[in-house]
Amino acid sequence: MEKFALSNPLTLFLNKSREEFDRESLIKVIEQKQIERITFHYTGLDGKIKELKIPIANRSQAERVLADGERVDGSSLFKGMIDVAVSDLYVVPIYKTAFINPFDDRSLNFVCRYINHKGEYAPYALDNILLNATKLFEKNTGYELYALGELEFFLLSEADGVLFPATKQRGYHSSAPFLKTGAILDEMVRYLTQITGTIKYAHSEVGSVEKVRSDIEELRNKRAEQLEIEFLPAPAADAADNLVLARWLIRNVAYKNKCVATFTPKLEEGIAGNGMHIHMELRKNGKNIMTSGGKLSVDARKLIGGLCQYADTLTAFGNSVSSAYLRLVPNQEAPTRICWSDMNRSAMIRVPLGWADIDNLASRINPQQKDLLKYSDNRQTVELRSPDGSANVHLLLAGIVMAAEWGLAHEESLKLAEQYYVTGNIFRDKEILSKLPVLPGSCVESAKILNSKRELYEREDVFPKGVIDYVEKKLTAEDDADMNSFLSDLPADERLLETRKIMHKDIHNH
Repeated sequence: MEKFALSNPLTLFLNKSREEFDRESLIKVIEQKQIERITFHYTGLDGKIKELKIPIANRSQAERVLADGERVDGSSLFKGMIDVAVSDLYVVPIYKTAFINPFDDRSLNFVCRYINHKGEYAPYALDNILLNATKLFEKNTGYELYALGELEFFLLSEADGVLFPATKQRGYHSSAPFLKTGAILDEMVRYLTQITGTIKYAHSEVGSVEKVRSDIEELRNKRAEQLEIEFLPAPAADAADNLVLARWLIRNVAYKNKCVATFTPKLEEGIAGNGMHIHMELRKNGKNIMTSGGKLSVDARKLIGGLCQYADTLTAFGNSVSSAYLRLVPNQEAPTRICWSDMNRSAMIRVPLGWADIDNLASRINPQQKDLLKYSDNRQTVELRSPDGSANVHLLLAGIVMAAEWGLAHEESLKLAEQYYVTGNIFRDKEILSKLPVLPGSCVESAKILNSKRELYEREDVFPKGVIDYVEKKLTAEDDADMNSFLSDLPADERLLETRKIMHKDIHNH
């Protein structure tokens, strides 16, 4: 077993990979680490992580909990989905997700799945919808879909002093002392790497506010620094679990350090919003198949075509509050049109650099390095840039998987990919811009489009009708159909005040 400072402590202790964790291994952890409680985590209908603390007094109790999970009230966790007369659900631990709680070293924590009274995956649970989508995808394509998220958030702290102030909208990859919260970011990354093993890197992002103006006490006069943690590719279901767990951990580290972390799509007018870009890659037998001969493969372009087909409905899951549509504005790095491009951050889908036909770059600037690293894996991805921090992660990933499956199954996806390919800044070419479909401009519009195309998600019974109804109802309740016209008609001071009300009402939405 490799031993690195950020290796999972349980894999080192047990000398086993995560995939090899079994009940006996976990009992050993409980006994020898003097664990006092098992904590179960699971995602509710609101997209937030929940928890159940189970004290452990003896071996037989630990064995029973690990073998059968525990019972929870589904009518509270999935309000409106389950009748109270038949509301019980089981939450059952996924052994490979076990970790020692970084905030409580006497707790052994797990991510769980929901099981119903028949012993089947509960079909309306968000994580199980994603599991069903991945099963459909793998059955119909023979491929696996891997995903990774770029999780952006603002970390708010007391604005003490004026030394080395940050420059507005110039925070990208800033270092200390201009970045004040680097040590807190390090702590977040340490725990996430040990727990998930799927962190690629972290850095400061563009946005920074010296003093936030708000009527909300948590935000008022706080210094806000925008940060990003990017993940490594993982199977789509694992990627979603990791993102939801990460939001829980980031908030807790912030709270521990007397700060506030928010994933709200927009914090301040004129300041970059919090995106949650999703990268995807197709794999066959564990190998990335996104390129062929140094160019995007046919199947990769079909994937892009599928994303274009689904794009105007994916906002229902990826942009779930009104402030999301203050982030999606022209001439920014947040898209408003359905299109794709190479390395173009104004496009909805971007094909980033992926070392597709080049490697061992360090040897070019370090001539003393004679032995070249030999590896055969390809790292090319495609990136969907429309989702933000309000995303319901499991439903978003499930929708993306369905879009990928549709793209690979329909030849017309190649025509869509060809039709919506662009180069350069699309906002400078009115002719090109006029040919590109517009993404929804409000929650209400997203709800209407989702309802009109709900068969894209309900096919093969992947998305239960009740879940689509729930999402549509929640979006419609935002009542923001005329938000942009309402704001544009206001005098500047009033517009700014009303905009802040919209932006700040959902600081802890997901």
